Amino acid sequence: TVRTDYFYRDDAPEANSIKPAAAVAIINDRKELLMLHRKDNKKWTMPGGTMEFGESMTDCALREVKEESGLNVEIKDIIGTYTDPNIRVGYSDGEVRQEFTIVYYGEVQGYDVKLDEESNNYVWVSFDQVLELPLADSQRRRLIDVMAYLENGKKALV
Repeated sequence: TVRTDYFYRDDAPEANSIKPAAAVAIINDRKELLMLHRKDNKKWTMPGGTMEFGESMTDCALREVKEESGLNVEIKDIIGTYTDPNIRVGYSDGEVRQEFTIVYYGEVQGYDVKLDEESNNYVWVSFDQVLELPLADSQRRRLIDVMAYLENGKKALV
């Protein structure tokens, strides 16, 4: 599956789907953030994915982190909600998703990352370098909000 991210683009197709999703800003004891390199759009992202029937959003966040990285995290807080209709993700099967993501703050003790088939690389990166990675614009926005949250506790409600 190929993924195309649309961030306030005039050529974005109309959304035909909305699926609640969770992402987790995972911070280690060296104050570094875990970022995964996705195969479908060749960009870096925080771990996360869509909610399944029968689970809460927090359960979704924990499951997705475990599936994508092999790590067990402790969810500490919600950093922000992201439901902007001008942010869409198009997939090669014709689905066009409107953004609907809750970003959590999580802490982890271990560093032994085991990637699943969705990613081909990972990095623990400092906050002064994370925005230099190739990112989707929606991910860049979220990371800026993560940094603001860690600096002053400000939450993003978009």
